[in-house]
Amino acid sequence: MLTSVRGIVAATILAGCGLAATPAFADETDPPSDVTVSGNVALVTDYRFRGLSLSGGDFAVQGTINVNHSSGFYAGVWASSLEDSAVYGSTEVDVYAGWTGEVASGVTADVGLLYYVYPNGTVGDANVFEPYASITGAIGPVTAKVGVAYAWKQNSLGGDDNLYLYNDLSLAIPETPLSLSTHIGYTDGALSPKVLTGAGLGGGWDYSVGASYAVTKNLSVGVSYIGVDGTSISSFSNDAVVGTLKFAF
Repeated sequence: MLTSVRGIVAATILAGCGLAATPAFADETDPPSDVTVSGNVALVTDYRFRGLSLSGGDFAVQGTINVNHSSGFYAGVWASSLEDSAVYGSTEVDVYAGWTGEVASGVTADVGLLYYVYPNGTVGDANVFEPYASITGAIGPVTAKVGVAYAWKQNSLGGDDNLYLYNDLSLAIPETPLSLSTHIGYTDGALSPKVLTGAGLGGGWDYSVGASYAVTKNLSVGVSYIGVDGTSISSFSNDAVVGTLKFAF
C-alpha cells in the first residue's frame, strides 16, 4: 500500500463514456442526467498516505475520475506517482465503487470497496482490497466525518490484516475562499506506522492540520502539516509540510 497516479487511459475512457451519454445538442430545458462525471488533477510536494510518504519525500502527480449515479452509486479511479521500488513500482492505481446517500436528516453515509493496484511492481503481489465506510454530518459550522477501513488478511499484507479508524473536521470560512481542516487516524495491523518504521508492534496514530484557498471555481491551493507515530525516518515518516495545487473538472 505504498501509492500512485490515477490511470490516464482509464480516466479518458470513463470521461469518454460520460460524454457519449450526453446528446451533442441537448436542450437547455432537458432534466439533469442521472449520470455525471467529475474529477481532478493535482500536484503535491509529497504523497503522504496515512502519515507516511510513498513518494520518498518528493513531488507526486495525482488524479481522479468519478462516475456518479443519481441513486447514490458511484465508481472511480484514482492514481498517483510513487517512489520507484521493486515491490510497488512507480505508480499506484486505486479502483473503487460504492454508495453514498443521506441516512438521516443532515447525516450522509458512504460505503464501498477500494482496490489498491501497483501495475508496474515486479516483486511479489502488492495489491490490496480494502472495504470502507464513513458517516458525515454537521456540528454547527463544522463538517465532521468518522470512518473505518479494514483490509482482511491478504498475501500482500504478509498474511496479516489491517484496521484504520479516522476522524476529519473541516470548516469553510463564510464569505471567504478559505477552508480549514484537521485529520486524525489510527492504524492497527500490517500497515501500522510503528511496524513500518521498525518501532515495534502495536497501533500508531497519524494526524494533520491544513488550509486550502480557492483561487477560482476549479483551481485551489493548499498546505498541511502532517505527523505520524513511529521512528522518524527522513522522507518517509518524519513530520512534513505538504503543499497541494489542484484543478477540478
